[in-house]
Amino acid sequence: MAGSSSTHHNYKMFMCFNRKFKINDTRPPFDVVEAFTIYSEKNAHMNQSQLRRFMIEFQGEDLTEDESNCLLNEILRRRRHLTKFTKHQLSLEDFFFFLFSDDLNSPLNTQVHQDMTAPMQHYFIFTGHNSYLTGNQLSSDCSDVPIIKALQRGVRVIELDIWPNSAKDDVNVLHGRTLTTPVPLIKCLKSIKEHAFAASSYPVIITLEDHLTPDLQAKVAKMVTEVFGEMLFCPESKHLEQFPSPEELKFRIILSTKPPKEYLEEKQAKDKGSASPGSSGDDAQPNEATGDSESDPDDDDSDVAANGKPDQSIAPQYKRLIAIHAGKPKNGLRQALRTGLDKVRRLSLSEQALERAASNYGPDVVRFTQRNFLRIYPKGTRIRSSNYEPLVGWMHGAQMVAFNMQGYGKSLWLMSGMFRLNGGCGYVKKPDFLMKQGPNGEVFDPKAQSEVKKILKVRVYMGDGWRMDFSKTHFDTFSPPDFYVKLRILGVPADIAKVKTKIMEDEWTPVWDQEFKFALTVPELALLQIEVREYDMSEKDDFGGQACLPISELKTGIRSIRLFDRKGEKLPSVRLLMKFQFA
Repeated sequence: MAGSSSTHHNYKMFMCFNRKFKINDTRPPFDVVEAFTIYSEKNAHMNQSQLRRFMIEFQGEDLTEDESNCLLNEILRRRRHLTKFTKHQLSLEDFFFFLFSDDLNSPLNTQVHQDMTAPMQHYFIFTGHNSYLTGNQLSSDCSDVPIIKALQRGVRVIELDIWPNSAKDDVNVLHGRTLTTPVPLIKCLKSIKEHAFAASSYPVIITLEDHLTPDLQAKVAKMVTEVFGEMLFCPESKHLEQFPSPEELKFRIILSTKPPKEYLEEKQAKDKGSASPGSSGDDAQPNEATGDSESDPDDDDSDVAANGKPDQSIAPQYKRLIAIHAGKPKNGLRQALRTGLDKVRRLSLSEQALERAASNYGPDVVRFTQRNFLRIYPKGTRIRSSNYEPLVGWMHGAQMVAFNMQGYGKSLWLMSGMFRLNGGCGYVKKPDFLMKQGPNGEVFDPKAQSEVKKILKVRVYMGDGWRMDFSKTHFDTFSPPDFYVKLRILGVPADIAKVKTKIMEDEWTPVWDQEFKFALTVPELALLQIEVREYDMSEKDDFGGQACLPISELKTGIRSIRLFDRKGEKLPSVRLLMKFQFA
């Protein structure tokens, strides 16, 4: 009797298992059906002129006759309907297929379209930190592979820490005073040359963390000149009053580091004291109270050899290659932000130093970034290559918010989202308000209360693709997943918000059909973070994909949003259907 009961129980469970894994056909939401009905003029099919009208009136895209014809042909080609026997028209299913195709119906402009002729300081630049590390900051291998990957993602600023090799006759790249294994500098330079413009034709900046003697600096000068040749941008004058534009510097390589004399002064000061592992150069932690550090970014009129004597022959050829002079504040950060604004330079601050500066004298930071480069880097305790909140830097005009691109986490999702702007070229024009001053020198204040400029309405219709990209038992062993969507707005403090949809139980193709409204005071700096999670009653909710969209370039209408995995790699099939409107 007991055996019979057990068999019956297993049979029921098997039946339940089978029933719950039956996949429903994906049906278009009501809004899609309604739009098709209206624009097809209640016909069973939509022709090219009707599709064009839908794209112009509903989606807000200015399509020509030719473009709409090409779009129609591409939809039909993918649907394998374009034969000589088929009408040149879309069915409702074709129309729905098109709306759910993220490459045909993207929420963002995929072309470079911003003004690229302003000085380079007017742009946010996609920036890497310790670009040669394959993993953590203390013991991972150094390699050119992460550099290549970063360039392929569109990163435009590559950081290399350069040190003498053990024989002191050549130059290696490694994270100093750590267990990281070195990679030869020449290998990194050659890989940069080969892959620099794989994702973007706009300039690549190499920030060098220089720990070399003058003879090795001369070797670097020779190496750089031979590898890059005419690609290398070497300014005529010692100090540029205005830096050229990204457009003028297309396909060029730019070097940025401390001038030789300054590095040597800093080295001598450090040799007297003790330096913590991996905390040299730009990554040295400034004085906690003031954000200060030893070196003077402007005092670079002569060149001093390692023993302190002037060397007239070696350092100048290296120094001549440095297009953006870098340094750290000497007489207090606030003073450094206020002086020497007549010549372009780069200042580097840790994430904590920026937080303090933004809190205590934010306007000085904004004014500084209107003419100069500000680079922010992760604090030294981020051993596992995690990252920090990038918005603080951007809100204060910092061009180079440096990230561990081999890292992980939600901050990196935001970084990737920001640089989807402007066709993903790695340069994003700063909003005009960050470049302007009032009659009394007033500048943008992220903390100031301001009026709502836009209301963003977001409707989350549905999602699909998990059944293709994940195993049947990835989320739940005995039933389909229970998905919900989290939406976050990141931006100035007044605009921060988060909401989530209801949980759709037991659905591989969940339909939420919920609308949310977000009031935005500074939409130019706002990002929409989308994350799908799978509800788990007993454990932590499972991750089901993420995407980050810059609101300033969000296209209106019904759009397909392709989701990415935790590391920022595109999931092959998973996508959401959403609608965006501004009021």
